[in-house]
This record gives sequence, structure tokens and C-alpha cells, in this order.
Amino acid sequence: MGGEKRHGDELTEEQRKLIESFDKEARVRTLNEPFIKKLFYWTCIIVTLYHLITSFWGTPVVLKHRSLHVAMMLVLSFFMYPSSGKKMGSVSVLDWGLMLLSAAVPIYVWYDYLGIVERAGIPSNTDFIMASLLALLVLEASRRMSGWTLPILSVVFIIYGLFGRTMPGLFWHRGYTWEQLSNHFFANTEGIFGTSVSVAASYIFLFILFGSVMAKSGMGAFFNDIAMALAGHTRGGPAKVAVCASALLGSINGSAVANVVTTGAFTIPLMKKVGYKAEFAGAVEASASVGGQLLPPVMGAAAFIMAEMLGISYSVIILYAAVPALLYYLGVILQVHFRAGKENLMGVDRSVLPSVREVMVDKGHLLIPIVILLYLLLFSGTTVVYSAVITIFATIAVAAFRKSTRMSFKDILDAFADGAKSTVSVAIACACVGIIIGVVSKTGFGLTMADAIIMLGSHSMLFTLVFTMITCMILGMGVPSIPAYIITATIAAPALGELGVPAIAAHLFAFYYAMFANLTPPVALASFAAAGVSGGDPMRTGFASVKLAIAGFIVPFMFIYSPQLLLINTGLLEGVRVVVGACLGVLLIAMAVEGYFIERIGIFVRIIAAVGALCLIDSGIYSDLIGLGILVVVLASQYMARRKLAH
Repeated sequence: MGGEKRHGDELTEEQRKLIESFDKEARVRTLNEPFIKKLFYWTCIIVTLYHLITSFWGTPVVLKHRSLHVAMMLVLSFFMYPSSGKKMGSVSVLDWGLMLLSAAVPIYVWYDYLGIVERAGIPSNTDFIMASLLALLVLEASRRMSGWTLPILSVVFIIYGLFGRTMPGLFWHRGYTWEQLSNHFFANTEGIFGTSVSVAASYIFLFILFGSVMAKSGMGAFFNDIAMALAGHTRGGPAKVAVCASALLGSINGSAVANVVTTGAFTIPLMKKVGYKAEFAGAVEASASVGGQLLPPVMGAAAFIMAEMLGISYSVIILYAAVPALLYYLGVILQVHFRAGKENLMGVDRSVLPSVREVMVDKGHLLIPIVILLYLLLFSGTTVVYSAVITIFATIAVAAFRKSTRMSFKDILDAFADGAKSTVSVAIACACVGIIIGVVSKTGFGLTMADAIIMLGSHSMLFTLVFTMITCMILGMGVPSIPAYIITATIAAPALGELGVPAIAAHLFAFYYAMFANLTPPVALASFAAAGVSGGDPMRTGFASVKLAIAGFIVPFMFIYSPQLLLINTGLLEGVRVVVGACLGVLLIAMAVEGYFIERIGIFVRIIAAVGALCLIDSGIYSDLIGLGILVVVLASQYMARRKLAH
């Protein structure tokens, strides 16, 4: 396991087909013509070089840079995604025409930049044509890439913007013409060229590129091997390996479905081999992969968007997000461990596992770039963009230390091309979300929705949280994770803000439930992909995933009621008390859900354990004492049950 060269952890054809069956973004065109294939490859590399160079020496003015970024992504999308969804091998005349039209938008912006800015709000005929063209190109590219969900949602918002005067009650607004709306999308930074595209053009592109370079060095194999070496031999070891490896990979690559298929192809058969049922094995992989996007430092790039939207530094975001993410994974690990104990499932024999020393000698140096990244981001004062660029080149240099990880010049070019290709789906989705955000900012829909959610919740914090959770999960269904977060944060988070919830807590609340739409039936793409690997029933795998992720569904309520969990204005002793209490609460949740600790737990004690968990969730001292008392009672009952069985 430890020594063979596995550059890039390349996907098999079977894995590619499985990813494509659940993730429309992965259904890219297979280019058969050698010239077109080379043209696309070198176009991707040029796009990457542009982003690297501008990261070092600075970008052009905002509209010029963002319009060029969107145009590059549009051109690549029309290369990659055929109009019909069939993987045709040739680029059609229509595709070439759309590429040329995509290039026309930044050419016009660069040519008449001052005129566009000066005419903002009073567009010329050419401005109107270009604005309309841009909106249509973005909608078409989004349709090809991720299906109809996001474009239809965007069109619904456009209709709302056009016909506000006919809307009932709370949702009434003055209404706008298409000329006004399209110009708002095009000529300022509150529409298509807004915050989401800004983050995609800087942070997201570079960190996806970093992930591509890491993949080429064999980092995926390293994560799997070190997890196997550390936990493979323990009770239910392969499931713990899946949780650890998927958490680490998911934080960097941000794609739950791809993570499920690539890591799951290795971990799910091992889980089934030691005795886990197919549905549970798939659920472990799905819940661990989705959780990776909640885990600092990268959080699947969401941390950067959150920092930009909230206007606070990236280092503060990952500090706030750390404890809830660790509580989520603690819940998953505990359930996996208790299930293994309940069903007497052992780990993998040590004799077939790599040793920690063997893995670290062979690939341990690949941790150096991650250490460099964390140092640059948290302690050096270097900007996020510059930190990412330095880390990309540090990864290439560090990988050269050993033959098993060394990248050739072709490997580096391939990583650059892969980085550009992998960014297309996120960038186009961010541009399409810009249409929604543009309408929201123009019409004040965010505050309207906040008022509606609070009214539905009867001004009760609990009911408002429940309605916000439902709203976020519905909005997150069938939409890629990054735009899902942007939409939910824009529409649902303001409701919590009006009730006095700190902005970071409101955004994290929206983010968690937008991510969990990937696990929750009926649209549970990560769970269904895991079922495809495990051979289990998709719906049962989805419900098993929700059960495994139950701590994650509860944790957002915990940090809303106890902001100390986010370490907001919290002293050391208070922080330790709240975190320890939360960990014990998660322990009780896992015991209640699985019905096991050191022996099986009866239904009555499970109910008591659930009550104790709820007490520990509330950060008050008295509720903590009640929760601790219940924990002592539950543990005593388990100890007595063990003694009774022993006799």
C-alpha cells in the first residue's frame, strides 16, 4: 500500500461513470479530435497561468478582471458540456458560436470600461445587448453543467424582479424592467460580477488548483494509507478509516460525490468485508464526505466566500467553524464505533496493513505543504491568495523529495489543466447565483424573506430556526454546494440576524443545512452515489446517512443557543466547559441513536440519554449538571449490565 507510485490517484472508467450518474457536473464531453483536444488542454493551462500571474502581480480593475474570468469559464464550459447532455465527441458549430459570444463580453467591457461605469443605471443600447447576452450565456452554461434546477431558480427570481407590482402582500415591490435588471447584473458588482464571482476568480480557483496539484502528488493515497495504518486494526477500523480519509480529502476538494466514489471505492468494500451492511457502509462514506466541506481549513472553499460576505478575516472564520465541525465528526466516529461493538465487528488484521512509519517515510513529506499553508494563513499575515500560490509551488517542490510522489513537467501541466477544468462548474454556478443575488439586492427580497420566516415562526427562536433549516435544505437540493450556501445565506440567514443571532452563527447555520441536502432523501446525491458503490438500497442508504449525521443536524442548534461553541467572545475556562459539555452531549446522542455503549441499551435508557444530550446542548450550568447526572446514570446502568452478563 505504502510504496507504489499512484500519481493523481487516477479515476477508473467505472468510477467516472458512477460519478457522472449522480453528479451532472462530471458529465463532460469526451473530445476525440486531436487538434480540439490539444486546443482545449492548452486553453485550460493559459487560464490557470492568467490566474497565477494576476495573483502575484495584481489583477486588472474589478469589472475587467471578473468579466474576463467569467468569459474564460464560459468558453471552457461550452468546450466541456454538450447542449443535449450526451457525451458527444465533437464541438458543434453552436458551441463555437457561444464561445465567440462569451469572448465578446469582456472585449466590450475592456474597450468601453469607463463608459459602462459612467452610464451605470442609464445603459446604452450596446450595454443592454451585452447585459442580456451575458445573462443568457450564464443561464445556458449553468443548464448544461448542473441541469435545470439553478437556471429555473434564477428565472423565477428574474420574473419576481420584473413583476413585483403584482406580487401579494409582503412580497410586493415596485417592479423593474428587463433593461434595469440586466444592467444591474452586468454593470456593477451586485450581480453576475458580484462577490461570488470575485471569490471564484481568486480564492476558489487557486485552492481547486492546489487540490489538483496535491492529487497529482498522491495525497489521496497518503490520506488513505495513514488512516489505515492508524485505525484499520481497531474495532470497525475500515469505517473509521473512511471517516478520517474522507474528512481530510473533502475539506480540500469540496466535492462530496467525487469524494464518495474515489475514497469509497477503497473503504466501502473493506467495511463490507468486516461485516458492515451495505447501506451502513455507504452511509459512513456519504456522511464523512459531506462533512469535509464543514471542516477547516479549506471547508471546500466555503470559508473564503463566508469571509468575503461577512467582511471578516479567513483565520477568524476557521476558528469559529472548528469546534462544530469536530463535534460533527465525533458524532460520526462514535456511532461507527458503537455499531461495531453492537455487531461485534473487528478491524483488519495488522499483518496486511502498512505501518505508520512506512507510510510516513514514503509520503509523510506531503504534509509539509499543508503545514506551510496553515502557517501562512494563520500566523504570517500573508494574504489568502498569496498563501495559496506559495503553497501550490511548495507542493510541487516538496513532492520532488521522493520518487513515489515526484511530478514530471507533464504532471504539472496536467494538474494546471485539471485545476481550470475543475473550477468551471463552481465558477459558472457562482455566476448564475449572481443573477439571484442581483434580484435580491435590487428588490430587497432578503429582508422580505426574513420577515416571512419570522412570521411563520411566530417570533419564536426555535420555530424560526426550524423554518430556516427547512428553507435551507430545500434551497440546497440539487444545487452545487457553494451556490447552495450563497443562496441560503442570502435568503435565510437574515431571518436569524433579525432575532439577534450573530452573523457568523447565522451563516454557519445556513451552510450546514445547505450541505446536508446532499444526504437527505429525496435528493441525496452523496448518499445515492455511496449506494452505487456499496450495492445497497439508495433510499435506505440516505436514511442511514441522516442517522449517522444526526449530531450534525443538532450542532447548528447548539451553536445558535450557545455561541460560545463558536468561541465568540469566550474566555478559556468558559470555552473549555462548553466544548466538553457539547462533546459529552454528542456522546449521549450517539448512545441514544445506536443503543449501545459497552453493552446494548434498552429503549427507556436511550430516551433518558437523549434527554441528557439535550440538557448538555444548552450551555447553562444547571442544565449541564442535569445532563452530567443523566450521563452518570446511563454509564452506571451500562456498568451494571456488563457485570450481570459477566456473572
